[in-house]
This record gives sequence, structure tokens and C-alpha cells, in this order.
Amino acid sequence: MSLIKSISGIRGTIGGKPGEGLTPPDIVKYTAAFATFIRSQHPEGRLLIVIGRDARPSGGMVSDLISGTLLAMGADVLDIGLTTTPTTELAVTDSGAHGGIIITASHNPKQWNALKLLNHLGEFLSAADGEDVEKISETADYRFAEVAQLGRYSYDDSYLSMHIEKILDLPLVDTDAIKKARFSITVDAVNSSGGIAVPMLLKALGVNKIDPINCEPDGEFAHNPEPLPEHLDEICARVSKISADLGIVVDPDVDRLAIINEVGEPFGEEYTLVAVADYVLKHQPGNTVSNLSSTQALRIITEKAGGEYFASAVGEVNVVELMKKKKAVIGGEGNGGVIYPELHYGRDALVGIALFLTHLAKSGKTCSGLRDSYPSFFISKNRIEFSPEMDIDEILKGIIRKYKAMKIETIDGVKIHFEGEWVHMRKSNTENIIRIYAESDLMAKAENLAKKIINDFKEILNEKNER
Repeated sequence: MSLIKSISGIRGTIGGKPGEGLTPPDIVKYTAAFATFIRSQHPEGRLLIVIGRDARPSGGMVSDLISGTLLAMGADVLDIGLTTTPTTELAVTDSGAHGGIIITASHNPKQWNALKLLNHLGEFLSAADGEDVEKISETADYRFAEVAQLGRYSYDDSYLSMHIEKILDLPLVDTDAIKKARFSITVDAVNSSGGIAVPMLLKALGVNKIDPINCEPDGEFAHNPEPLPEHLDEICARVSKISADLGIVVDPDVDRLAIINEVGEPFGEEYTLVAVADYVLKHQPGNTVSNLSSTQALRIITEKAGGEYFASAVGEVNVVELMKKKKAVIGGEGNGGVIYPELHYGRDALVGIALFLTHLAKSGKTCSGLRDSYPSFFISKNRIEFSPEMDIDEILKGIIRKYKAMKIETIDGVKIHFEGEWVHMRKSNTENIIRIYAESDLMAKAENLAKKIINDFKEILNEKNER
């Protein structure tokens, strides 16, 4: 069993002993701590907290526990039911709530679940705020309400429709162009809430033919729920077989978007954001932001459009913070996470779909033709496991010394820039591993660069051990 507490919330496998898995006592404790934190930020009046969940089997049970705990803490609950992460974020601001809890473990397997915590802006808590919640949880520094102060519960599942209406109202979403393109689209929603949301959106956009697979929202994931190419054989084959114009894949909570082209090949998760940003920049010139582990193709198209590109530390909250600071018109992460501030500051596969389809329709290109219009790069993703007693920071300092002649960024691990390629090394926040990502214009070159850095790691480690 696993239980992981971090600044973004609490996640773990369902069952087991308290403190070892995501059990009812852990859920109650962390929810009470969150309610206490939100009350400290909003000391006057009644609290209102929005809750929403994805379709994984434990979602109803976890939702009931969270709802009951919030009521016991004296907070009113607005339950929006089976929905998406971005819909929950929008529901917080639309309802005037003081915070929100999204019940989803994102791309983790179905035995996992999580509580992701939102502030009154419908955005994930900052690192400092997340640490405050964790401290309250550890010390049990909270009080439950007396009977006269118990919260009130309400249920409203209309927020997904509201979310879609807001997308349709965006100036850069052109439903007429999408209708005229007469797209045939296969959808794989891994049997979670995207099975409701994506077909509903496509119908509203005027898509000609919608071919759903794995769209039954029962939480029985048909394949590994992370939308990576190695998990998408079924939809790739389906798109090719029925001659669809493209395929759309989302993760269980619908904040990541992957595209399959018309010949059944992945568009590339890194290039979801690149394509959407290209379209936005054509109509809204400005700056862009992605994290340090994302493709340099975004920088290239941004500068071509006259804007400036900025890289943040990994993590949605870090991307959003830098987007606000640099007044970015579009941003996100290279895992298919699109953040479009015109709608809200959160990764949103639904708005990504609408903007991508508008771009594709207006381009007059096939999906593969659109992809070919962008600079081509490949990322090799690797990891090294290490024991807790190893001093990874010292090894990274050794890497910095070795490559001191190169441009180096250290805002999140170490990123080294070479001519036309880069390598990024960072420790995981939740596991004893270091991730090593390398990008170049050929996969073989990216893999060789990653292997070189891995060998450097081993050499520096051996040198330390010999001292």
C-alpha cells in the first residue's frame, strides 16, 4: 500500500492500514485540515467548498467521506458529481466558492485515488499553502462544528455544460469552421469522465462523426490511463481502420490531451501544446510558458511569432505562476496539458480540443500535415533509482562543474543547453529516482545524450565512493 502527501494534496492506493494507504481516517484527517486552512484564509461568513470526481471505482466512497467531513467542519458543500478537473476548477470561481477538492489520481491506475486541493481562484494551492495544510493534518489542529453550525449539502451536475458553453463563447473557437471540415473523430476516454465530457463537447462543436471507444465512465480503465504512445495501440489501429480524420485521447480527469493523426500515429504529446500555441499566437501575439522538461519547439514558434518564451519549474502551479508574471497568452506542460488564460489558469483538455480542431479546420491540412509544419524534436525520457543515503545534490553539483562552459539552469534540478539540444535532470518529489530527459532533432541523438549524462552520474558516484 502507498500513501503520499505533497503540496498538491494526498494520494495513495485504496485500503490498508491508516497512514499506509488512502484509508477513511486519512481522507477525513486531510479534508479537515484543508477546511481549517480555507477557514483561516476566509474567516468571515459560511464556507463553500466544491467537490468533483473522476470515474474510478473508489470515487463515490471517497466523495462521501470528503462531503461528510466538510459538513462536520461547518462548510457548505457543492457536489458537482462525475466531472473533469478543469470543470471543477471553473465551478469554484463560477459558484463563488472558497476552495475545491478534485477526487482523482489523474493518470495513476484504478487502485489509486487522491485529493487535489484548490484555492478560491480555482487553482492548485501554492507550495507554501500546501505545506500549511500538511502541518495542520500532522498536528490534528482542527475542530469539528457543533450541531447548529453544521454545513449544508447541495448537488449540481450542470457545470460540465457550463464549461462547454464557456469554451464555445471563446473568440478563437470557430464552430462554423469545425462544422465545415466535417471531421470524423475517434475518442478514447479510458472509461472515465472524459467519456461523458469529450463527446458532449465534440457534438456542441459540430463534429460530423464521433466514434467513441472506452467511453463508458465506470472507472474500469481499458489500458494504462496515462496517454502515452505505448498505451494507445487500440485507438491508433481504430483511427486507421475506419479512416477517421484524427483520434482524441484524454486521461481520467481530462486535463491532458493526446492526438492521433489520420494514419493512426501519435501526433506527439509535446506537440499538443505546440499546435494550440501556434494557433493562439497567430491571433493573440504574446509570450508563452512551459516547464523545463518540455520541447524547445514551443520556444521556436513563439519567437517566430514575435513573442518571448519562458521556462518554469516542473508542476502546473509553477507554470501558472510564471504565466501570470510574464503575462503569457498560452502555456502548459509537454505532457499534453494546455493552459489557456482566456478561459482559466488550469490544464484543460476540453479547451485544448476546441482550439486544436479550429486550428486544424482553418489550416486546410491533414493532422499529419499540421504536425509536419513544426520543428521536429524527440525527447528521451529516462530514470535512475537511488538509495535514500545517496547525496544526489552533490552529484548534480559535479555535473554542473563538468559542463560549466555550457548554459545551465538550476531553478528545478539541472538543465544543460547544448547546440540544438538539451538535457534536464531533476529529483522526483515522491520517489527515490532522478529523471533524466534529453531532447534532440533525432531520437538516437537524444538517447545518446541521455546515456552520456547517465554515465557521468555513475562516474561521479564512483569517484565519491572511492574517496
